[in-house]
Amino acid sequence: MSYQQPQPGQPQQPGWGQQPPPAPKKKTGKIIGFGCLGIVSLFILIAIIAAVASGGDDGNESSTTPPAATQGDTKKGEPKKEEEPAKKAPVTVTAKQVDFKKSILADGDDYTSVQVTITNNSKNDLDINPLYVTITDTNGSKHTAELGVDEDQLDTVTLTPGENVTGTITGKGTFDAKYVTYTDGLIGDSVRGNVS
Repeated sequence: MSYQQPQPGQPQQPGWGQQPPPAPKKKTGKIIGFGCLGIVSLFILIAIIAAVASGGDDGNESSTTPPAATQGDTKKGEPKKEEEPAKKAPVTVTAKQVDFKKSILADGDDYTSVQVTITNNSKNDLDINPLYVTITDTNGSKHTAELGVDEDQLDTVTLTPGENVTGTITGKGTFDAKYVTYTDGLIGDSVRGNVS
C-alpha cells in the first residue's frame, strides 16, 4: 500500500501522517498545589506577624546592659562615664532672615528672604532644590519658594557627603520667618531649621 497525500482542499484526517490532537490536561493538580501553597504562605505570614508583635524578647532573659545610673547613684571613687557624643543628623539646616535682593524677575518688593545653609552629613549624595524648602512664619503659615525673584537664590545642586550649600529661599509677602523645612525630594524625610 502506498502513502497518498490528500488532495488540496480536502481536510486531513488522523492516519494521514499526523498525530491525533493531545487530550486536554486536567487542572486539578494545579488547583490543589496552589491551595496548599496558599495555606503554607498563610501560616508563614502569621508566624512572622507573631514574631514582630512579640518583639523577639520574652522578658525572661536578663539584660546585658546595666540601667543608666542617676547622678545620686554614683559611688565615691568611681570616675563618671563620659557621655558619648551625639550622632550627627544626616542633614542639618540653618537659617537666618536676610534682606530681599530683588532680581529682574521680581514683581515688586513684597517678598521675604531667608538665607539657608544645608549640610550633607550622610554617607550618600543629597539633591538640593529650592522647591524642596518651605518657610513657616510666626503665624504658622507655610510659604513656598518663589523662584528667580532673589539674586542669591539657593542653587539646584547635588551635595556629596560633607558638603554644604548656602542660598536664599524667598516667599511672597512680608512676614517674620520662624523656621524653614527641607524635604529630601518633595516627599522624603523633612529636616527643620529655626530662623535666627
